[in-house]
Amino acid sequence: MQTLMQYNKQTGAALVVGLILLVVITILAISGINTATTELAMARNHQNYEYAFQAAETGLEQALSQGSFSTLATAPVTQTINEHDSVTIQIQFEDSTLVPDKAFSLGVGGGIAAYHFLASAQAQSRRDANLVTDRDSTAVHTQAFYVIGPESPTL
Repeated sequence: MQTLMQYNKQTGAALVVGLILLVVITILAISGINTATTELAMARNHQNYEYAFQAAETGLEQALSQGSFSTLATAPVTQTINEHDSVTIQIQFEDSTLVPDKAFSLGVGGGIAAYHFLASAQAQSRRDANLVTDRDSTAVHTQAFYVIGPESPTL
């Protein structure tokens, strides 16, 4: 009879504590899932930016390697790197300066000029070629350079 009375005095504290622990563990699990999903999206966005970055670098490299620069016209060129990545390159003439002659003394005008250009590449990396998504990324790279040539009004 003593044991039956002890069972009747229990108020269910173990059940309440167990349910509270279950709720806490569930909240921690949901928080962990949200954090993992966010980190995955961040990694994917960073990877898309890297694709755009590399496409812009490739565009600049190809534009500079062709070696045909004009002081008169600026024509943007769009290139498709692959089905997801494209780049638009523009090479713009800035200025021309005379190159010092006689071992860089104060004398100038030996008939040689430096033609200064500004190359700009704007790349896009799209995850779906037909749709604009929040995963798309762009990168812009600009590089200044000059070409040495004979002094002339045009190059």
